[in-house]
Amino acid sequence: MNNTLSTQVLIIGGGSTGTGIARDLALRGVQCILAEYRDLNAGASGANHGLLHSGGRYVFADQGSATECREEGALLKKLAPHCIEDTGGLFVAVEGDDEKYVADFPHLCAQCHISVQELDVKEARELEPALSDKLIAAYMVADASIDPFKLCLENMAQAQELGSTLLRFTKVVGFEISNQKIRATRLQNIITGEELIIEAEQVINATGAWAGVVAGLAGATIDILYSKGSLIVTHNRITERVVNRLRPSASADILVPGGTVSILGTTSIRIDNLDQIYPTVEEVDTMVDEAVKMIPALETVRYIRAYAGVRPLVGSRSASDDRSVSRSFALIDHHEDGLENFTTISGGKLTTYRLMAEKTADLVCRRLGVSRPCLTRTQPLALTQPAKWTQPGLAPKLWLKHHEPEDILLCECEMVPKSAVDAIIDSIREQNGQPDLKAIALRSRIGKGSCQGTFCGVRVTSYMYDRGEFEPEESLNNLRDFISQRWKGEHPTLWDKQLVQAELLEALYCGFFGLELDKT
Repeated sequence: MNNTLSTQVLIIGGGSTGTGIARDLALRGVQCILAEYRDLNAGASGANHGLLHSGGRYVFADQGSATECREEGALLKKLAPHCIEDTGGLFVAVEGDDEKYVADFPHLCAQCHISVQELDVKEARELEPALSDKLIAAYMVADASIDPFKLCLENMAQAQELGSTLLRFTKVVGFEISNQKIRATRLQNIITGEELIIEAEQVINATGAWAGVVAGLAGATIDILYSKGSLIVTHNRITERVVNRLRPSASADILVPGGTVSILGTTSIRIDNLDQIYPTVEEVDTMVDEAVKMIPALETVRYIRAYAGVRPLVGSRSASDDRSVSRSFALIDHHEDGLENFTTISGGKLTTYRLMAEKTADLVCRRLGVSRPCLTRTQPLALTQPAKWTQPGLAPKLWLKHHEPEDILLCECEMVPKSAVDAIIDSIREQNGQPDLKAIALRSRIGKGSCQGTFCGVRVTSYMYDRGEFEPEESLNNLRDFISQRWKGEHPTLWDKQLVQAELLEALYCGFFGLELDKT
């Protein structure tokens, strides 16, 4: 027999936009259920640079997006400072770059009211010694680095504190429609197979690249194209500031510092299959070859992994270059599709997630007859326990300062102690979730260090088994899935020291544990 739940709003999609909408509506007193097919931040929200845009990147081709980024970036720095490292940023050009393009940059920034300061080339290299000696121009802007995992978890935690419900690993399989309204949404838990029906007054489709797929289940169509972007992660932090190549958008023109590492990207490749999203060796080679013109050290630095996400670009499928499609967002009310209570929000960027959530919540509240104003523009985002351990460098500070003798480290690369894993498991339980290795890695630094899970994978799995979280076979399946996910990212970066690391992982898991012998 199917379970049935009732709510005012059903939000489909647990990325930054979906969780941002949940928080916005909860602050207005609107009851919500958020259903996510996998786990929070499983899509593009968890596979990006972590760049909080100043807007400078868009002043040439999309001034509307540039202005949105400037305004939202400034707001987030005030309202969510614990999710942001205010690094500042540089736009730099090297010999061979278009000098007219370079000269136009400060004037276009001024038109969008984006703060920009021209630097002497020598001064820029003193600020960032890793920059090329072939630099011909440099400008300082207000870019920053943002933790998308902490941001998403904080938004959802506050929404839940205010009465919202989170359903993880829950897939929409169909809608029941009559008289131009979605009367019920049919869902299925992809782990247990349990079926669920949610009756909601309003349904919001915030599924990013999957927006067209979900809309199709309701008989609606969205003109959307998919642009895959791959990125690579360095072993250590290369620069203190975000560094952008001052040229028309191309591969490998942004380097973003993120805690103890730097993230280089990105590519833009049109794809049709959302089931096969992974970085390739060719993409990694291309990015490194391009990036060394801006930062020569990137030719010899150790890369520990690569990853890929998909940008949902709402616009003409006839566009010849995905980079030319607007990076603003699209809010679709679906009246033309004959649906009065279905809304899709797609496109945009991490930097503008709050604005996207506000505009979506405004539309839905008008339909519900709710007149309470948006509060996310003025109310700071709270710091909560579930998101605490995503911050790079936090665990060693806390653990080294004070720890109990039995609070051993389970992850030595990122110094994540047993107490952190306990806290994460407890928070997942409080959210009516089932903790597994991937969920803990999403909410902490587990597996993100130089060994990429080689040692912490088995340690955390063993600890969870000792806690009674796993059955024996379940332990092996969790460990295998976790290592497989890390391997997908390691594979394109296998040269020099990272190849040695991969050989060690293979020797340990295949030679010693015999993990490949287990058939599931």
